[in-house]
Amino acid sequence: MTPAGASRDRLFDLARPLAVLAFDDGRRALAEAAAPLPAGAQMAALVPALPPEALGSAAFRRAHGVRLAYAAGAMAGGIASEALVVALGRAGLLAAFGAAGLSLPRIEAALVRLHEALPDGPWAINLIHTPERPEEEMARVALFLRHGVTVIEASAFMELTPAVVAFRAAGLSAGPSGRPVAGTRVIAKLSHPRIAEQFLSPPPADLLEALVAEGRITAVQADLARGLPVAGDVTVEADSGGHTDGRPLIGLLPAMLRLRDRLQVRHGYAEPPRIGAAGGIATPEAVAAAFALGADYVVTGSINQACREAGTSEAVKALLAEATFEDLATAPAADMFELGVQVQVLKRGTLFALRARRLWELYRAHESWEALPAAERARLEREIFRQPVEAVWSECERYLGEVDPPALAAARSDGKQRLALLFRWYLGLSSKWANVGEPERRLDYQVWCGPAMAAFNDWAAGGDLAAPAARGVVAVAEALMVGAARHTRLAQLRAAGLQLAPETPVAAPAPPAPAPEPPAPAAPESAPERPDAEAVEAWLVAELAAQLAVPEEEVDPRRSFESYALDSVKALAVMARLEQWLGRRLSPTLVWNYPTIEALAERLGEARAGAPR
Repeated sequence: MTPAGASRDRLFDLARPLAVLAFDDGRRALAEAAAPLPAGAQMAALVPALPPEALGSAAFRRAHGVRLAYAAGAMAGGIASEALVVALGRAGLLAAFGAAGLSLPRIEAALVRLHEALPDGPWAINLIHTPERPEEEMARVALFLRHGVTVIEASAFMELTPAVVAFRAAGLSAGPSGRPVAGTRVIAKLSHPRIAEQFLSPPPADLLEALVAEGRITAVQADLARGLPVAGDVTVEADSGGHTDGRPLIGLLPAMLRLRDRLQVRHGYAEPPRIGAAGGIATPEAVAAAFALGADYVVTGSINQACREAGTSEAVKALLAEATFEDLATAPAADMFELGVQVQVLKRGTLFALRARRLWELYRAHESWEALPAAERARLEREIFRQPVEAVWSECERYLGEVDPPALAAARSDGKQRLALLFRWYLGLSSKWANVGEPERRLDYQVWCGPAMAAFNDWAAGGDLAAPAARGVVAVAEALMVGAARHTRLAQLRAAGLQLAPETPVAAPAPPAPAPEPPAPAAPESAPERPDAEAVEAWLVAELAAQLAVPEEEVDPRRSFESYALDSVKALAVMARLEQWLGRRLSPTLVWNYPTIEALAERLGEARAGAPR
């Protein structure tokens, strides 16, 4: 039954314990824990105080000097900006600056700013794996150590590297009892148990010996490192924005916890490593579920991109604030393009995913730029590069000449590698265009985004955090952690047998009613059962006019679809309705290969008549 006399304020006064009372007649009710028992009642359960500061691992909070077992993960290219890190740090929360993709001078400037704003922490900085350029990792670690960085978030690592071990060991010293004192800490963000085992174990002896021989650490530090895990914290990264393996947290996190426990038994660490949860952490329910699964801390990512402090453009924040679960796609990664590695991105309002996948298809099918069909080369120069390929290659040469001369030399004699570099030019710049809000490149924005963004938008709809301007990283963190504590308390009450009224649980505000969708235009009355190209063109003109809310006379069949600036939702709606009208599935690449109404209508009219697809 509904708890008698229990107000919502009492239920969610998380600093006070509550009692569940069982009456002789079978009723159960909620009462103050210290209140005397009424006649005919006994205490069935005690629900302890549960402020958000009590969620997760106290060891995590002590190690990093933070108030909550919560962190904001790094987002590359400075999206996790100095402003974002400082705002959370001043609120007693941990965040990692997004150093991946930035130059050493830019990173150094960020380090100076962070030290000035947060001289005593808490803050961290990202170290991303660069398997083809290990010297770049080591140069960044050397910079971090010179500037007194105490915490790094190591991400995208496919194996343990000397740079990570050098950072971990260089901060070790012996305490009064001879036990190691850690002046530097590693948080590793991983999704593979095999790699996690390397980070949850002490560094390999040969790696330590090599670092001693190179003068990067001392022999004493090497000896101390042999008794510690490389990472004191391992963040389990489930389905997320950017680089992701798409693994579900509900299966991956328990497996990583068991791995940690086995290694703790094997090595007997004085302080067991902690396991955190990331990927899909966007609502109070998700945070509560992660802690219920055993996470020591939680890490948010995608949702912070849409906050005021994020180092990306207002245009991107607006797109993210409207993202739904249907607005996600995968595309080739700029840094691992040749390997076919994918990143998860936003497809709302941008053609990046479609265009990037087309580049990957062309790369797989051809050995060089010259081997591409002439029409394809012309289209790439016109629509993707927007300049002659020679100008693009000149930019590639200038950049690689500074950062990777061997790769440049190899590409000059290898057509396939040169083709990859040309395509990576687009993939690399597309995220920068998004970050700065380049208006002429709006349809090419690469925005890393996971399902967490859609979940957050659904939860926040109609409430105080719905608009991008209202989203501050501290407000978001507080809302998630307080909400998680409330959901946890409700779960405890249910487990104690208390039947809660439907209005009692914490719920997101009711979302606003969706705007009415423009009706699909009917097929022309004279259209035959198998429409020809003319009928398809008439249908497309009417549909586009309806989506754009313009007269049909303003839709020119010879203009490209791109020129009408359809966002991804409307473009998908057009294709879905066209499929329904034609009665068959259509390839998502059709609008690339037939970029005008006229060309697409001719193709579909032929295919409908029986031409090969």
